[in-house]
Amino acid sequence: MCFAVYLSLLLVFSYHQQVTSGSYVLRNQYDVGLSKNTTLPMMFQNNNDECDLVMNLSAADRCAFVKNTPDCKMEDGFINYLQVAFCLLPPNLTPLTITLCIIWLIFLFIILGLAASKFFCPNLSAISTSLHLTHNVAGVTFLALGNGAPDVFSAMAAFSHPHTAGLAVGALFGAGIFVTTVVAGSVALVKPFAVASRPFLRDVIFYMAAVFWTFVMLYRGTTTLGETLGYLGLYVVYVLTVIISAYIYNRQKHSMNVAPIPAEFHSSDSSDDEVPCLTGGTIQQEYESEYRPLLPYSESTIKILLSSLNPVDNRKWRRKSWSWRVLKVLKTPLEVLLLLCIPVVDPDKEDRNWRRPLNCLHLITAPLVCALTFQSGIYGDYMIQGQFPLWLLIFLLGLFLSAIVFCTTTNECPPKYHPLFALLGFVVSAVLISAAASEVVSLLHMLGVVLSLSNTVLGLTLLAWGNSIGDSFSDITIARQGYPRMAISACFGGIIFNMLFGVGLGCLLQMVQTHSYVQFEAEGLLTWILAASLGLSLVLSFVIVPLCRFHLGRAYGIFLIVFYAIFLLIALLTEFGKIHIV
Repeated sequence: MCFAVYLSLLLVFSYHQQVTSGSYVLRNQYDVGLSKNTTLPMMFQNNNDECDLVMNLSAADRCAFVKNTPDCKMEDGFINYLQVAFCLLPPNLTPLTITLCIIWLIFLFIILGLAASKFFCPNLSAISTSLHLTHNVAGVTFLALGNGAPDVFSAMAAFSHPHTAGLAVGALFGAGIFVTTVVAGSVALVKPFAVASRPFLRDVIFYMAAVFWTFVMLYRGTTTLGETLGYLGLYVVYVLTVIISAYIYNRQKHSMNVAPIPAEFHSSDSSDDEVPCLTGGTIQQEYESEYRPLLPYSESTIKILLSSLNPVDNRKWRRKSWSWRVLKVLKTPLEVLLLLCIPVVDPDKEDRNWRRPLNCLHLITAPLVCALTFQSGIYGDYMIQGQFPLWLLIFLLGLFLSAIVFCTTTNECPPKYHPLFALLGFVVSAVLISAAASEVVSLLHMLGVVLSLSNTVLGLTLLAWGNSIGDSFSDITIARQGYPRMAISACFGGIIFNMLFGVGLGCLLQMVQTHSYVQFEAEGLLTWILAASLGLSLVLSFVIVPLCRFHLGRAYGIFLIVFYAIFLLIALLTEFGKIHIV
């Protein structure tokens, strides 16, 4: 929260500096022109693609400019944040509006984190369990998608509009540098260890290949359908490599008749954090069995519903610190709303998290949420043949299904089709994550216009930090618990998925919508500094780690953190014009 307050003050101060010095270019011209209704449309027709010029106008003229400039109208998202920034409150209160938008941005990041960690990832874990997938396959497919959902959906939302594509590039490259330097360095500082050599080299090589391919697309400025499919196919090759290497290792293990594979090896061949999604079931079962009542009893339907909507565990509440409790209080209203809309199936529990009254309610709320939030709510007002609203039909169908399920099931025993609720929860959480990601992209675009910052620098800072901070804390926590190999595997494996699917799916969807090739608009020197820094960090890790005999010590951790600090300094100096091409 202290970081959020500091960030708000910094952005408001930057805005104040632009208010006092940024409206000198066109102010005298528009003071006369905007007073006449006949002059206004012609002036804006000449600046259809120049929404950034709004900061060159006087404060009184910015609202009219935003409303009449097509480039300032974002197609995605529920809110036009540029109109909020310049039209909601009087011009002298615009800094207050910006501060409220920053608070809303933090709120959106919390929604992304909760929806991904509490609903999206557990349901994907349940789906992978129902399909009887091994830990290696689940780790590089379903769980990688679960933990990388905010990054992938943010990238896809950014690629949907040409003017925000820089956000996707900045976020994916920025998150890559942040995770492979700051997070990996923090893991080495917390728990020096010897990394698994073959999985480490495999992940670094594949990530370097993905970065190089992305660099080539940016350099050429365009990509074709075949190249995009090949780009996505690179991840398929990565998955096959993980599966084959695990198979070969298991064959060698059985032939040599040695001990079972350590937990760290499984984590090294997985691309993401498996602790909360796959290995936590046994711990959870032991924890619940300790507090299980000696005599069986049946709860009433109302009590089951109320307890299902309570996200606070009283036993955990008493053990946690006051800071955790404050954060939990702030997140509880959001968790309750999400619990009302998204079912969660937990295969590690005896009842698979079957909550009859709540799951029946999900059959009503989940389809409604999908209809009202899909593609920024374009189907919310849709009328069937111009007479019957679509949302009402969905509500009636959900009510009918809910009544059937409620009358044919019991509170104690889940039905055979209960795993289908995991699929429903996956779809709803994906739609909500996509909607929240679209709002984040639109809001960051507004901040870029107001503060005269490029989309690339916003992507490599705010968007990258916001999407990576949760995984960073989890990886460092895993390292402190004695699993540093698992943490370092999550650092490299997850970002491979995020980059390949974030850029690949974003380009593919853009091609489907526009029926043409995707054009990349590199935002000057900063994009090349970003790509070169990420490539350099990977090359240095590829060279230094084998020279250190794959031992990651505190010196290596300090080196990675210093590298990121130098990169961030160079990027910001380039953004503000202190470093430029002669």
